[in-house]
Formats: sequence, C-alpha cells, structure tokens
Amino acid sequence: MLPDTATNRGQMMVRLIRIASRGLLAAAFSGLLAGTLAQGVAAEEIVFKDQENREVRLAKAAERIVSIVIPMASTVIALDGSTSKLVGMNPTAKSAVTEGILGKIFPEAKDIPSDVTAPNFVPNVEALTATNPDLVIQWGGRGNDIVAPITNAGLTAMLILYGTEELTREYMTMASTALGKPERIGELVEWRDHIQKDIEAKAKTIPEDKRPNVLYVGRALSDITASGTKGNYNAWYIELVGGRNASAELNGTVSINKEQIAEWDPDVILLNAFEAKLGVDWVYNDPVLSLTKAARNRRVYKMPLGGYRWDPPNQESPLSWMWAANLIQPDVFKYDVRGEMKTAYKTLYNYELTDADIDDILWTKQQGDAANYTQFKAE
Repeated sequence: MLPDTATNRGQMMVRLIRIASRGLLAAAFSGLLAGTLAQGVAAEEIVFKDQENREVRLAKAAERIVSIVIPMASTVIALDGSTSKLVGMNPTAKSAVTEGILGKIFPEAKDIPSDVTAPNFVPNVEALTATNPDLVIQWGGRGNDIVAPITNAGLTAMLILYGTEELTREYMTMASTALGKPERIGELVEWRDHIQKDIEAKAKTIPEDKRPNVLYVGRALSDITASGTKGNYNAWYIELVGGRNASAELNGTVSINKEQIAEWDPDVILLNAFEAKLGVDWVYNDPVLSLTKAARNRRVYKMPLGGYRWDPPNQESPLSWMWAANLIQPDVFKYDVRGEMKTAYKTLYNYELTDADIDDILWTKQQGDAANYTQFKAE
C-alpha cells in the first residue's frame, strides 16, 4: 500500500465531518466526486500530522510556502508544476537552481528569496515573516532551536525527517497534501516504487563477492566527509544497486582524511554535486587518492545536478538510482538513463530535455572518459 493512502483517506474523513457539521454533507460529496469546489462549498481546511507527529492545520491549500529544508524547494516546484507557491528557500537550494537546469526551466526561480534562513537551517525571522508564508517546511529531529523561531512568529511549520526512502515518500505526500494536490503524489510514488522494485529484483542475483566497495564523499574541498550506513540515503542506494558502503564503519557523518580513503581503497568513488568546483581531478591528480582502485580503474564519478542534486533524496531520485546502478554494476543493469530522464522531466516539470541538457546534467564533458561513461553520451 502506498504511504499516501491512509493520509488521504483520513483527510477526506476529517473534511467530511467538518462540512457535515455545517449541514453541507450533500455538497461535500458532490464536491469530492467532481474534484472541484465549483458547487459553492467554501475552501476546506487541511489537517495532517507531520513527521514529528505534530498537527499541521491550514485554513486552505497553501499558496505561499517557504522551504528551509534544502531539497524540498525543488520538490515543491515539481509537485505544483510551477514556482508560484514557493516564496522562500535555503541559499544552498538557490545555488542548485542557479547552477543547474531548474533555473533554465523556471527562470523566475532565480528571483525567489533565499535570505529566509542561514545554510545551517536557523531561520532569519525578519526575512521569513516578510514572505508572509502559509507554511514553512523545516527539519524535524534536530532540536527546537530551529523550530521555535518559526512557531513563535505565529507561522505554521511542517517538520520532516531525513534518511530513508520511506521518509522521503511520506514528506513528499505531506507536501502535496499541503499544496491541495494529493492526486499529484500518486504517479510520483508509483514511479519510485516501480524503479526500486526493478532494481531490487535484478540485484538479488549479485553475489556478495561481486559487490564493489563504493565511497560517497559528502564534502571534499574545505573539509573531507564521509558517512556510516545508518540513516545515510547515499549508502542506502549504493546497497540497493549492488554495492557496499566503503565507509560503513563510521558513526554518522564525520571528517576524514585522504589517508583514510586510501586505507579503505574503494572500488568506486562518488563525488558530491554540492561543491560546484569539485571535479574528478581532485582524485586523479592527488598523490594519495590516485593510488586507489577507483582511480586506477577510472571509476570516479561526480554526482549529477538536475532539477536538484542527485546525491540526497528528492523528486528525481529514481534517475539517480539508475545512473548509479549502471556504473556500479554495469554487467547487471542496462538502463536507458537518457531516455528515462526525458520521460521523467516531462512528468516532473512538463519540460522537453534536449541532448545538450542531459550532457550538462550528467557532466559528460567533464567525466566522459571515466569507465563505462560512454553509455551516457548521445547517440
């Protein structure tokens, strides 16, 4: 059962009860069946629980949303099909818009304010309240210090949690509910579910001794970071596609050095897409890292930057899984990633990707000579 089913049923029941109490039960059924409020029924209140089990109550579908959480800005745009509902975002999300294709698809997104929060998720209350948001999306599970400034200002917050695909589907469902578009999430969750199950079925055939050690480098330039497996989305999809997390021994995300990477000697290295100036030469030109199996076999790849960076969970994650699957287990997975991207972008953004767009997203010019990367070049 998809995670949005219970939420939608509960929401419908709450709506019917409220409307019935005003003596408008017949109009409610008519409105629900017709999928419209054209029958004259007043805008309906939206009530649901966020991922910290807090009640989120909106007088009507949110028309002004601020996302302090980084990936959710682009997710809100994808769910709504426009930028009109997003009135504020994290500056790190803004950099993905300006550096990536979302700024081309929705050029007006470059003008959305990003001073509503510092990169560390602490709200800038003055700038935040100036956007007059109906809903502010903030991280849960990270203490009240980043939540209290929102609620103390009288604003409605929706708190979300990070780390698993299940959590991702849940908060995407909550966002679509808040937008008043619960029907939108169905096709996106179905897509995620289909690709995940297809990968899982194929990966079952891979013996343990054929699963390469894969290191995802979360930061490289100012500091070098890697993460353990628990609550690590990157480790989750590395294992999904038939790899093993080379940094599994770590507890959480920690700073490491190049000597530690050399000791792990990963078969594959994935570099983050957050650092715009980070390229595969960071590995190949380094006297220590160039000795790793990943470097010697040309299996160093920079994560793509599409509508959002493909590293963390977001609306494009199935594309990231297929891209990683083809590279980590090239003998098992043969996804037509370019074709899948064109289909997905039409669904997500109503945009027709060009071959040049895909080349830019996948960094084919920067890493086209990497092992197995010719598969991603336009025919």
